Amino acid sequence: MDEKGRMYKDLVGSPYYVAPEVLQRKYGKEIDVWSAGVILYILLSGVPPFWGETDKEIFKAVSEGNLDLKSQPWPTISEVAKDLIRKMLARDPKKRITAAQALEHPWMKEGGEASDKPIDSAVLSRLKQFRVMNKLKKLALKVIAENLSSEEEKKGLQQMFNNIDTDGSGTITLEELRDGLARLGSKLTEPEIKQLMDAADVDKSGTIDYIEFVTATMHRHRLDREDNIRKAFNYFDKDSNGFITRDELRQAMTQYGMGDEATIDEVIEDVDTDKDGRINYEEFVAMMKRGTQDGDGM
Repeated sequence: MDEKGRMYKDLVGSPYYVAPEVLQRKYGKEIDVWSAGVILYILLSGVPPFWGETDKEIFKAVSEGNLDLKSQPWPTISEVAKDLIRKMLARDPKKRITAAQALEHPWMKEGGEASDKPIDSAVLSRLKQFRVMNKLKKLALKVIAENLSSEEEKKGLQQMFNNIDTDGSGTITLEELRDGLARLGSKLTEPEIKQLMDAADVDKSGTIDYIEFVTATMHRHRLDREDNIRKAFNYFDKDSNGFITRDELRQAMTQYGMGDEATIDEVIEDVDTDKDGRINYEEFVAMMKRGTQDGDGM
Protein backbone atom coordinates (compact mmCIF):
# COMPACT_ATOMS: atom_id res chain seq x y z
CA MET A 1 0.00 0.00 0.00
CA ASP A 2 1.38 3.43 -0.85
CA GLU A 3 1.88 6.12 1.81
CA LYS A 4 -1.26 8.02 0.80
CA GLY A 5 -3.55 5.06 1.42
CA ARG A 6 -1.67 3.54 4.36
CA MET A 7 -3.68 3.02 7.55
CA TYR A 8 -2.14 2.99 11.03
CA LYS A 9 -3.28 1.45 14.32
CA ASP A 10 -0.90 2.75 17.01
CA LEU A 11 -1.85 5.53 19.44
CA VAL A 12 0.83 8.14 18.79
CA GLY A 13 1.53 11.81 19.41
CA SER A 14 1.00 14.37 22.14
CA PRO A 15 -2.58 14.19 23.51
CA TYR A 16 -3.39 17.77 22.51
CA TYR A 17 -2.63 17.08 18.84
CA VAL A 18 -4.30 13.67 18.49
CA ALA A 19 -6.98 13.46 15.80
CA PRO A 20 -10.30 11.78 16.67
CA GLU A 21 -9.70 8.90 14.28
CA VAL A 22 -6.45 8.08 16.08
CA LEU A 23 -8.51 7.28 19.18
CA GLN A 24 -10.36 4.71 17.05
CA ARG A 25 -6.96 3.19 16.12
CA LYS A 26 -7.68 3.58 12.41
CA TYR A 27 -6.14 6.53 10.65
CA GLY A 28 -4.02 7.77 7.76
CA LYS A 29 -1.94 10.79 6.80
CA GLU A 30 -4.93 13.10 7.36
CA ILE A 31 -3.91 13.28 11.02
CA ASP A 32 -1.03 15.58 10.06
CA VAL A 33 -3.48 18.24 8.85
CA TRP A 34 -5.45 17.87 12.08
CA SER A 35 -2.29 18.40 14.16
CA ALA A 36 -1.34 21.43 12.08
CA GLY A 37 -4.86 22.79 12.64
CA VAL A 38 -4.43 22.36 16.39
CA ILE A 39 -1.13 24.27 16.24
CA LEU A 40 -2.74 27.08 14.23
CA TYR A 41 -5.60 27.26 16.77
CA ILE A 42 -3.07 27.52 19.61
CA LEU A 43 -1.03 30.20 17.85
CA LEU A 44 -4.10 32.38 17.33
CA SER A 45 -5.88 31.85 20.64
CA GLY A 46 -3.21 30.82 23.12
CA VAL A 47 -5.02 27.63 24.19
CA PRO A 48 -5.56 24.19 22.64
CA PRO A 49 -8.97 23.54 21.03
CA PHE A 50 -9.46 20.39 23.11
CA TRP A 51 -7.93 20.03 26.53
CA GLY A 52 -8.28 18.62 30.02
CA GLU A 53 -6.27 18.12 33.19
CA THR A 54 -5.38 14.51 32.29
CA ASP A 55 -4.75 12.61 29.07
CA LYS A 56 -8.08 10.83 29.55
CA GLU A 57 -9.91 14.16 29.77
CA ILE A 58 -8.10 15.47 26.69
CA PHE A 59 -9.03 12.37 24.68
CA LYS A 60 -12.65 12.77 25.83
CA ALA A 61 -12.64 16.40 24.63
CA VAL A 62 -11.16 15.37 21.27
CA SER A 63 -13.81 12.67 20.89
CA GLU A 64 -16.65 15.07 21.73
CA GLY A 65 -15.24 17.66 19.32
CA ASN A 66 -16.81 20.87 20.60
CA LEU A 67 -14.74 23.40 18.65
CA ASP A 68 -14.92 26.87 20.23
CA LEU A 69 -14.48 29.71 17.76
CA LYS A 70 -16.68 32.21 19.59
CA SER A 71 -15.14 33.05 22.97
CA GLN A 72 -12.23 35.48 23.35
CA PRO A 73 -10.08 36.14 21.39
CA TRP A 74 -11.99 34.64 18.43
CA PRO A 75 -14.30 37.64 17.85
CA THR A 76 -11.17 39.66 16.98
CA ILE A 77 -9.81 37.04 14.57
CA SER A 78 -10.68 37.12 10.88
CA GLU A 79 -13.42 34.88 9.46
CA VAL A 80 -11.04 33.55 6.82
CA ALA A 81 -8.66 32.29 9.54
CA LYS A 82 -11.55 30.60 11.34
CA ASP A 83 -12.69 29.04 8.05
CA LEU A 84 -9.28 27.42 7.60
CA ILE A 85 -9.28 26.07 11.16
CA ARG A 86 -12.77 24.57 10.70
CA LYS A 87 -11.60 22.81 7.55
CA MET A 88 -8.36 21.55 9.13
CA LEU A 89 -10.24 20.32 12.21
CA ALA A 90 -13.05 18.61 10.31
CA ARG A 91 -13.86 15.48 12.32
CA ASP A 92 -14.36 13.26 9.27
CA PRO A 93 -10.89 12.71 7.72
CA LYS A 94 -12.53 12.30 4.31
CA LYS A 95 -14.00 15.81 4.58
CA ARG A 96 -10.85 17.36 6.07
CA ILE A 97 -8.86 19.77 3.91
CA THR A 98 -5.62 18.33 2.53
CA ALA A 99 -2.21 19.86 3.13
CA ALA A 100 -2.06 21.03 -0.48
CA GLN A 101 -5.52 22.59 -0.22
CA ALA A 102 -4.58 24.29 3.05
CA LEU A 103 -1.60 25.93 1.39
CA GLU A 104 -3.93 27.29 -1.30
CA HIS A 105 -6.43 28.63 1.24
CA PRO A 106 -6.88 32.45 1.09
CA TRP A 107 -5.59 32.87 4.65
CA MET A 108 -2.34 31.07 3.82
CA LYS A 109 -1.56 32.61 0.44
CA GLU A 110 0.84 35.54 0.36
CA GLY A 111 -1.03 38.67 -0.65
CA GLY A 112 -4.32 37.01 0.22
CA GLU A 113 -6.92 37.99 2.78
CA ALA A 114 -4.66 37.46 5.77
CA SER A 115 -2.41 40.36 4.86
CA ASP A 116 -5.39 42.73 4.53
CA LYS A 117 -6.72 42.24 8.05
CA PRO A 118 -4.30 42.10 10.98
CA ILE A 119 -5.01 39.36 13.49
CA ASP A 120 -4.82 40.45 17.13
CA SER A 121 -3.75 37.09 18.53
CA ALA A 122 -3.83 36.16 22.20
CA VAL A 123 -0.03 36.09 22.25
CA LEU A 124 0.23 39.62 20.89
CA SER A 125 -2.53 40.83 23.23
CA ARG A 126 -0.75 39.42 26.27
CA LEU A 127 2.59 40.86 25.19
CA LYS A 128 0.95 44.28 24.93
CA GLN A 129 -0.53 43.89 28.42
CA PHE A 130 2.79 42.75 29.83
CA ARG A 131 4.55 45.80 28.39
CA VAL A 132 2.61 48.19 30.62
CA MET A 133 2.81 46.29 33.91
CA ASN A 134 4.87 47.62 36.75
CA LYS A 135 8.17 45.83 37.26
CA LEU A 136 7.21 44.08 40.49
CA LYS A 137 4.31 42.41 38.70
CA LYS A 138 6.62 41.28 35.90
CA LEU A 139 8.96 39.66 38.41
CA ALA A 140 6.04 38.09 40.27
CA LEU A 141 4.77 36.65 37.00
CA LYS A 142 8.23 35.25 36.33
CA VAL A 143 8.20 33.50 39.72
CA ILE A 144 4.80 31.99 38.86
CA ALA A 145 5.92 31.07 35.33
CA GLU A 146 8.88 29.13 36.68
CA ASN A 147 6.45 27.06 38.74
CA LEU A 148 3.99 26.67 35.86
CA SER A 149 6.36 25.99 32.98
CA SER A 150 5.70 22.25 32.70
CA GLU A 151 1.92 22.80 32.84
CA GLU A 152 2.09 25.60 30.29
CA GLU A 153 4.15 23.44 27.93
CA LYS A 154 1.20 21.05 27.78
CA LYS A 155 -1.11 23.93 26.90
CA GLY A 156 0.78 25.04 23.84
CA LEU A 157 3.22 27.78 24.87
CA GLN A 158 6.23 25.58 24.08
CA GLN A 159 4.89 25.11 20.56
CA MET A 160 4.39 28.86 20.16
CA PHE A 161 7.88 29.56 21.46
CA ASN A 162 9.41 27.02 19.07
CA ASN A 163 7.46 28.52 16.18
CA ILE A 164 8.99 31.94 16.83
CA ASP A 165 12.45 30.61 17.78
CA THR A 166 13.12 29.52 14.21
CA ASP A 167 16.82 28.78 14.66
CA GLY A 168 16.13 26.53 17.66
CA SER A 169 18.62 28.39 19.86
CA GLY A 170 16.35 28.44 22.91
CA THR A 171 16.04 32.22 22.79
CA ILE A 172 13.99 34.62 20.67
CA THR A 173 15.84 37.49 19.03
CA LEU A 174 14.32 40.79 17.89
CA GLU A 175 14.38 39.52 14.29
CA GLU A 176 12.62 36.27 15.24
CA LEU A 177 9.99 38.17 17.23
CA ARG A 178 9.40 40.49 14.28
CA ASP A 179 9.03 37.57 11.86
CA GLY A 180 6.88 35.56 14.27
CA LEU A 181 4.47 38.43 14.88
CA ALA A 182 4.27 39.03 11.14
CA ARG A 183 3.23 35.40 10.64
CA LEU A 184 0.46 35.97 13.20
CA GLY A 185 -0.84 38.79 11.03
CA SER A 186 0.56 41.64 13.14
CA LYS A 187 1.24 44.99 11.51
CA LEU A 188 3.14 46.52 14.42
CA THR A 189 5.72 49.17 13.66
CA GLU A 190 9.41 48.57 14.34
CA PRO A 191 9.41 50.79 17.48
CA GLU A 192 6.38 48.90 18.83
CA ILE A 193 8.08 45.54 18.28
CA LYS A 194 11.19 46.82 20.05
CA GLN A 195 9.02 47.95 22.97
CA LEU A 196 7.48 44.48 23.24
CA MET A 197 10.94 42.91 23.05
CA ASP A 198 12.23 45.17 25.80
CA ALA A 199 9.18 44.45 27.98
CA ALA A 200 9.44 40.66 27.70
CA ASP A 201 13.24 40.61 28.10
CA VAL A 202 13.08 40.80 31.90
CA ASP A 203 16.79 40.10 32.48
CA LYS A 204 17.87 42.52 29.73
CA SER A 205 19.98 39.91 27.91
CA GLY A 206 18.85 41.13 24.49
CA THR A 207 16.81 37.98 23.83
CA ILE A 208 13.66 36.33 25.23
CA ASP A 209 14.23 32.92 26.80
CA TYR A 210 11.47 30.37 27.32
CA ILE A 211 10.62 31.35 30.90
CA GLU A 212 10.44 35.02 29.89
CA PHE A 213 8.12 34.04 27.02
CA VAL A 214 5.87 32.06 29.37
CA THR A 215 5.95 34.97 31.82
CA ALA A 216 4.75 37.44 29.20
CA THR A 217 2.16 35.24 27.51
CA MET A 218 0.71 32.82 30.04
CA HIS A 219 -3.01 32.88 30.74
CA ARG A 220 -3.87 35.60 33.17
CA HIS A 221 -6.59 33.53 34.85
CA ARG A 222 -3.82 31.45 36.42
CA LEU A 223 -3.09 34.46 38.62
CA ASP A 224 -6.44 34.00 40.36
CA ARG A 225 -5.15 30.86 42.03
CA GLU A 226 -4.35 31.62 45.64
CA ASP A 227 -1.38 29.25 45.82
CA ASN A 228 0.36 30.92 42.87
CA ILE A 229 -0.06 34.41 44.29
CA ARG A 230 1.07 33.28 47.73
CA LYS A 231 4.22 31.63 46.28
CA ALA A 232 5.09 34.82 44.46
CA PHE A 233 4.53 36.96 47.56
CA ASN A 234 6.68 34.63 49.68
CA TYR A 235 9.48 34.90 47.12
CA PHE A 236 9.75 38.63 47.81
CA ASP A 237 8.92 38.50 51.54
CA LYS A 238 12.28 36.99 52.49
CA ASP A 239 11.80 37.22 56.28
CA SER A 240 8.21 35.94 56.10
CA ASN A 241 6.84 38.75 58.27
CA GLY A 242 3.87 39.42 55.97
CA PHE A 243 5.30 42.55 54.32
CA ILE A 244 7.54 43.25 51.33
CA THR A 245 9.86 46.02 52.49
CA ARG A 246 11.83 48.43 50.38
CA ASP A 247 15.03 46.46 51.14
CA GLU A 248 13.42 43.15 50.15
CA LEU A 249 12.11 44.71 46.97
CA ARG A 250 15.56 46.08 46.16
CA GLN A 251 17.18 42.71 46.84
CA ALA A 252 14.86 40.83 44.48
CA MET A 253 14.81 43.43 41.72
CA THR A 254 18.57 44.01 41.70
CA GLN A 255 19.01 40.45 40.39
CA TYR A 256 17.22 41.56 37.22
CA GLY A 257 18.84 44.94 36.82
CA MET A 258 15.79 46.77 38.20
CA GLY A 259 17.07 47.74 41.63
CA ASP A 260 17.44 51.47 41.09
CA GLU A 261 15.67 53.75 43.56
CA ALA A 262 13.46 55.34 40.90
CA THR A 263 12.01 51.94 39.93
CA ILE A 264 11.46 50.94 43.56
CA ASP A 265 9.75 54.28 44.25
CA GLU A 266 7.53 53.71 41.21
CA VAL A 267 6.50 50.22 42.38
CA ILE A 268 5.77 51.27 45.96
CA GLU A 269 3.80 54.29 44.79
CA ASP A 270 1.71 52.03 42.54
CA VAL A 271 1.09 49.14 44.95
CA ASP A 272 1.32 50.55 48.50
CA THR A 273 -2.23 51.82 48.81
CA ASP A 274 -2.15 52.45 52.57
CA LYS A 275 1.10 54.44 52.14
CA ASP A 276 3.02 52.80 54.99
CA GLY A 277 6.15 52.34 52.85
CA ARG A 278 5.80 48.58 52.44
CA ILE A 279 3.58 46.12 50.55
CA ASN A 280 1.29 43.79 52.49
CA TYR A 281 -0.30 40.64 51.08
CA GLU A 282 -3.67 42.27 50.35
CA GLU A 283 -1.97 45.03 48.36
CA PHE A 284 0.07 42.44 46.48
CA VAL A 285 -3.07 40.43 45.62
CA ALA A 286 -4.81 43.57 44.39
CA MET A 287 -1.86 44.31 42.09
CA MET A 288 -1.75 40.75 40.74
CA LYS A 289 -5.49 40.58 40.06
CA ARG A 290 -5.67 43.97 38.39
CA GLY A 291 -6.80 43.23 34.83
CA THR A 292 -6.42 39.46 34.97
CA GLN A 293 -8.71 38.76 32.01
CA ASP A 294 -7.18 38.61 28.52
CA GLY A 295 -7.91 41.86 26.76
CA ASP A 296 -8.15 43.93 29.94
CA GLY A 297 -5.71 46.73 30.52
CA MET A 298 -2.91 46.17 32.99
